[in-house]
Amino acid sequence: MLMGSNTLVGDRYRINLTMDEGVHRAWLINKFNETIGYFDDSFSRELSLFAAEGLELVGILSFVAFTETPEPGEYWGQAAVIGYSPHYSEEFNQFIDGICGLIGKGIRPKLALKGSAVDEIIDSNGTWLPSEREPLPEKQRGMALLKTRRGFIDGLVEAGRTGNKGCYILSWAFLLALVAAIIIGLKSCGVF
Repeated sequence: MLMGSNTLVGDRYRINLTMDEGVHRAWLINKFNETIGYFDDSFSRELSLFAAEGLELVGILSFVAFTETPEPGEYWGQAAVIGYSPHYSEEFNQFIDGICGLIGKGIRPKLALKGSAVDEIIDSNGTWLPSEREPLPEKQRGMALLKTRRGFIDGLVEAGRTGNKGCYILSWAFLLALVAAIIIGLKSCGVF
């Protein structure tokens, strides 16, 4: 699910909080109502407490990785989570749009926001963005970072979804040309 075109880096996700056999579970739900993953137990519990305080919670996919262990390997990702009072939803929705744009470009802002940073968001009507950056995790043996930003094709797919027919047609033409190039390449190598 994490490698599909419905899970783009920089996308906004709804967080659905559940209790499974006495364990808090926070699920990430994409804009197509598909469940793409969940947070670990302790962070899920923290998110449940924030929700109990009345905060709105939003997740933003920041990268997707693959790790060879445990066998046979697993896909996993990291998401930024922003919690805010519904009273400031207009300001924070604007802020989240800006953060989604940065993360989609591969820029990872530090989001441990407290005090003055929250005031900056509210005072700027959500146009303020943090200048500090969060590095990607260090690559380890058997680990590959697969999605760290939106690519050209992701942009075409997203534009097609918003109703831009030209981008939709162009993305299909590109995919068909890519398949044709692979077939021609394999045929010239004598594979078939």
